[in-house]
Amino acid sequence: MNLKILNSTFSIVKIPPTETMPLWATKCDVFSITRTNEELSIVCPSECLPFNQEFMEVENDWKCIKVEGILDFGLTGILASLANPLAENKISIFAISTFNTDYLLVKSHYIEKARLVLESEGHTFTNI
Repeated sequence: MNLKILNSTFSIVKIPPTETMPLWATKCDVFSITRTNEELSIVCPSECLPFNQEFMEVENDWKCIKVEGILDFGLTGILASLANPLAENKISIFAISTFNTDYLLVKSHYIEKARLVLESEGHTFTNI
């Protein structure tokens, strides 16, 4: 599988589920917003976060690995082929799936190790 590490550093934000979707979150090139009855989660580049706002919780300093290309819905095991070797190497992930592809967020201090682990499993990084 071809992978790409996105340039931005990302943050994962949790706000109350009753909040309206904040406009600042939608101004970035890449973002993901998920609402449940328990939370409103926002993943976006850290530079998009407003400086003057407090959040319920925020996790900073994530790098994002994108699976390149469009994945067919009939494919199985895509996330497992990435997540399992990382888990075996004690690298935690935050996964996002879209209609086209998958993204894995890894803490910045583990991104180089994650790249080496995934390359050893036969995956290729296109932006090195």
